[in-house]
Amino acid sequence: MNLLHLDASARPGRRGIEPRGSYTRAMSDRFVRRWRTLRPVDAVTYRDLGASPPELVDHDWIAAQFTPEASRDARMRQRLAQSDRLVDELVAADLLVIGAPLYNFGMPAPLKAWVDGVVRVGRTVGFDPARGDEAYAPMLDDRPRRAVVLSSRGGHHMDEGAELAHLNSLEPQLRVALGFMGITEMHAIAVEYEEAGDARLAASVDRAMARIDALVERLAGQAPAPVARVAEPRPTARPAA
Repeated sequence: MNLLHLDASARPGRRGIEPRGSYTRAMSDRFVRRWRTLRPVDAVTYRDLGASPPELVDHDWIAAQFTPEASRDARMRQRLAQSDRLVDELVAADLLVIGAPLYNFGMPAPLKAWVDGVVRVGRTVGFDPARGDEAYAPMLDDRPRRAVVLSSRGGHHMDEGAELAHLNSLEPQLRVALGFMGITEMHAIAVEYEEAGDARLAASVDRAMARIDALVERLAGQAPAPVARVAEPRPTARPAA
């Protein structure tokens, strides 16, 4: 399996290691490290969106994207080069692990820039006007893909179905965007009470880490059996005649 690990926090370190580090970085790191303990042969691609935000969609990007590929000039291809790399990483992934804090009721700007860069007609979403109102079709439903969203919130009671869920558009927006491309199985775990910084935060962190461990066990148990990579035998030299 291939894992794509994304971190979107503006804080560079991991909470618990650095004093003002990120809870979401600590959560995503824990998930991936435990996964690799169970499945050491699985490949992991890491992208730090918080440290290196993707390029924003602008006029040149739109012009390049909606020009037929065969008609794109060198400047257009260069403008889409980073987006192409992001799409390639996503297409190759079987499991997407996203560490993303809740910023002002939604996702961090670098993560939104990533979403804008990977929702691509012709790459991750199909479009056929002949289908009428159902013109769009997901292109990433060709095989099972899953997403895990690990978040932190300053407030509380913002999980789906909770009393303040309407203040949280992070997970709902990711669920829509990923589902639009064909990734319909999404798991979400969050730390709450971060701004309170009291015993409620500590308890929330403990619950989140325990849930991460359980989710890793469950998803790794459902994953295809790892296949060890075996080097091809070297050809044997033939004796001289």
